[in-house]
Amino acid sequence: MKRSLLLLFLLAPVLLYSQQRWELKACLTYGLHNHRSVKIYQNEKLAAEQKAREALADYLPSVNGTAGMADNIKPQVSVIPAGLFSPTDIKVAFTKRYSTTTQIELNQPIFDQSALIGLKAGKYNKEVAELKAQNNEETLIYNISTAYYQVHLYQLQLQLLHANEETYKEQLRISELGVQKGVTAEVDLNKIKVNYNNTLSDINVAESNLALVSMQLKNEMGYPLDDTLLIDSVFTAELPAPQPATLDPFKVFNRGDYLLSDAELSLKGINARQQKAAKLPTLSFYARYGSNGFGDNASQSINYQNTWSVLGLTLKVPLFNGFKHNAQYKQAQYDYQNAQESLKLDADKYRVEYENAKTKLLKGDEKLANDKRNIELAKLVFESTNLQYQKGVTDLTDWLNAQYSLKEAQNNYLNSLYTFYTAKIDMEKANGTLKKYYNSL
Repeated sequence: MKRSLLLLFLLAPVLLYSQQRWELKACLTYGLHNHRSVKIYQNEKLAAEQKAREALADYLPSVNGTAGMADNIKPQVSVIPAGLFSPTDIKVAFTKRYSTTTQIELNQPIFDQSALIGLKAGKYNKEVAELKAQNNEETLIYNISTAYYQVHLYQLQLQLLHANEETYKEQLRISELGVQKGVTAEVDLNKIKVNYNNTLSDINVAESNLALVSMQLKNEMGYPLDDTLLIDSVFTAELPAPQPATLDPFKVFNRGDYLLSDAELSLKGINARQQKAAKLPTLSFYARYGSNGFGDNASQSINYQNTWSVLGLTLKVPLFNGFKHNAQYKQAQYDYQNAQESLKLDADKYRVEYENAKTKLLKGDEKLANDKRNIELAKLVFESTNLQYQKGVTDLTDWLNAQYSLKEAQNNYLNSLYTFYTAKIDMEKANGTLKKYYNSL
């Protein structure tokens, strides 16, 4: 008994987690922390920081050391012409069998305009990586929200279909009794059975669709696909009444993708300036210290070293390279100009997306309100017709027509509801306010 209680105590958090019902914000928060793409963009941000360090390294001192040893199996011979030290040519080898060299060298750029401009790219590389991460978050918010609303709508559809199923089931029971007593025709019973079976088929399709969108939601969240995910449906007691559409004024700088294009435009501008600066002279300082040794054997060449050192400046002046630099600069300039025009095109495109989403949302809001009123009206008509049918005032055809009208009103309402919620999330995306939408939940 004690072991059972202990096991129950240990498993309680697991059982509670498995039975947890997820609201939209909980799903979004989970996805923003656990989806695999989040880690990818975090790594890109870290890579951008390292890229900035790499650019800085081009203007910092560099120190290199080299060492070598050579076995001059047959040393190279030089000739001293006759007349200097001897009436005949003298063949001399200016090295011994073994030679060693060691050197350490320091280089420090003093002026390199291209490298100085490249340092500014680090700021924009970090900004691009940050904006990509933000855009990924907005994509996750959009995808999770869309899938979440689809799950809700199929839950609502099943709720309505099961209510219709109960209506047909009750009418079947009454009609079967009527057939047994001879007051109801067999054909009327069969008509009800056909509609009842159609409803069961609709339920089967809706359950299948619910399973599919539930799997899609788990995938968008980065949630384990084999684990159960219970969605907390708000469509339980009565049909939902979404809040009227609220619109924020359009600001293109709210759009993360626009800001990303703007940052990439700045990078292209820096690249063009770098290509132009590549034609300027560069000046650097160097210091070298080394030693060399020679001997008839390896140990002698290592043990007896002669040291040397030198300080100097190096000035490099690009004179002519077949117009290579000029061509590279022109290409970078054209890329920058194209990026400027693309940014203007994007601004117009995003404005069109906003206007279309606004129209769709406002019209969807009106249609949803109308379809909600219509479904309530169809429900009242069916209830009245059902009562009349039970009293024998009307026939089965009117009852089936009223039930069909109710079903059609339900389908219209579901379609309107889906259109409204997708228009709402499209509107948030078009205006660049998905993060604000998430924080407001």
